[in-house]
Amino acid sequence: MSEIPRGIGKLDAKSKDRELLRVGLIAELDAINLYEQLAAEATDEKIKKLFLEIAREEKTHVGEFLAVLLEKDGEQVKELDEGKKEVEEM
Repeated sequence: MSEIPRGIGKLDAKSKDRELLRVGLIAELDAINLYEQLAAEATDEKIKKLFLEIAREEKTHVGEFLAVLLEKDGEQVKELDEGKKEVEEM
């Protein structure tokens, strides 16, 4: 599981906010992995469905964090576009 980076308090406000958004993203991705793994292990179908529904909700949270991060970090937008192009070229 991720941790808030040490020294984050030394960053300027905009950099700190971007780092906090990334920590939130990581936490949600960790949660998705956890809930999907728990669902895969569950023997009771109701419990399996519960874990999968919660994982889906965490995916929405990823979208929320990413949307705000992309508003706040133009370089991230550029690099995401670059990554998408590289994948399309494969």
